[in-house]
Amino acid sequence: MPTSILGQVDDLPGPAAACAEAGAALQCPSCRSSRVAQVLGDNGGVSFVCTARGRSWS
Repeated sequence: MPTSILGQVDDLPGPAAACAEAGAALQCPSCRSSRVAQVLGDNGGVSFVCTARGRSWS
């Protein structure tokens, strides 16, 4: 298991097709990259990870 999300960046697919079709692709609030993954956060909440910089938010 990698110690950082950055070790897995190249294995991730591009933006979700549904978001791209709707024109509502997620962007990192810090660097504005569209390389964002949606993940389950602590206690079942939803969090996001910028796969370009490794920043996470919810």
